[in-house]
Amino acid sequence: MSASLKRPLDGIRVTGLEQYMAGPYCTMLLADAGAEVIKIERPGSGDPRRAMPPFAEKNGKKKAAGFMGYNRNKKSLALNLGDPKGQDIFRLLVAKSDVVVENLRPGSMSKMGLGQKDMRELDPRLIWATISGFGRMDGYRGPYSDRPAFDIVAESMSGIMNLVGFADKPPSWTIYGMADIYSGQVTAYGIMQALFMRERTGEGQFVDSAMFDNMLALNEAMVALYSVSGQNPQRGVPKNLWPRGAYQAKDGYIALNVPDNIIWGRLCTAMGRAELAEDERANSGTARSAHVAFLQPILEGWLITLGRDEAVDLLNGVGVPCGPINDAKDVFEDPHVRARGMIMDIEDPDVGTFGFARSVPMMSSAPDLPAEPSPNLGQHSREILETLLGLSSDDVTSLAEQKIIQTTD
Repeated sequence: MSASLKRPLDGIRVTGLEQYMAGPYCTMLLADAGAEVIKIERPGSGDPRRAMPPFAEKNGKKKAAGFMGYNRNKKSLALNLGDPKGQDIFRLLVAKSDVVVENLRPGSMSKMGLGQKDMRELDPRLIWATISGFGRMDGYRGPYSDRPAFDIVAESMSGIMNLVGFADKPPSWTIYGMADIYSGQVTAYGIMQALFMRERTGEGQFVDSAMFDNMLALNEAMVALYSVSGQNPQRGVPKNLWPRGAYQAKDGYIALNVPDNIIWGRLCTAMGRAELAEDERANSGTARSAHVAFLQPILEGWLITLGRDEAVDLLNGVGVPCGPINDAKDVFEDPHVRARGMIMDIEDPDVGTFGFARSVPMMSSAPDLPAEPSPNLGQHSREILETLLGLSSDDVTSLAEQKIIQTTD
């Protein structure tokens, strides 16, 4: 790595046509990696997540937690893309960009002549990444391609929701926004591949990231089980292994997974029931799954006599991987989280210092992440137009007066 290169994507410029979660999370990862990310927002209102609670408030100013979390290390350009002059500015900006990330309503940019095909005709080196519900690439469009989607729709249609929860309960979603966050990660990975290919070929390309595809790929275990064995996995106790799940100790829950007979034998010894390792009702994952009614009370009866931390230390000590089921307070107080730097403090000049999750993985030659706060709406409009695009100060002021842009001065 060059001594002047501080982060992997130093020198890469990204234009973000983004809102809500998936697009902003993708460009946050790129910004954390050192890219200059210019976030285009609608004058007056900006990204809708600016107005979504909860808020950090101080001295009459407030900022939305979700916006702060996903928009660090970025610049904000408030630009009216519905105006021809705003469209001209967008073309100038894209001409100086390496990557465009878009997660707007499908087709909205193409209707203005600003879509990926239009822009890549002007610059074949441009990488344009689109995040949608069901995919946009020609030749791979399906019957759902024009549908809108939220994260829960992708979870449901990919089979994930059908596997979350218990057999006697309705299907359940996982965590809020998981499909958005994972799609942001996948898209950033695709952009990295496209940048690497461009170094070899000199050509950019279209990166097509669909939330439905991404969640189906994440659910690969279901695909493999059905393809190879014809099993149709259902929520509840897995058919091929036990124990797996949340188990109660005296003062909380632990997560426990026993994938093979070696670890099962260690657990049996820890419980003082070594004979269960060879019992025909428990000598394989399938057998244990079939005899949960017999085995569950034994495990539960033993764990409930132990404190949560005591159980975790004892089991890990004998080679049975497990961990406490933490809430947010537990995570913030966890010494390992702090040792790894996984909660990074970001100081916002308006509302104070707050902790946000660090992007991963860690790299030995670039261990430290930038920690600039999320931008105010239009905070960098004047800087971008004057310094990057070469407009005069008077021109920028005139554009602001015409409400084509918004500045903070």
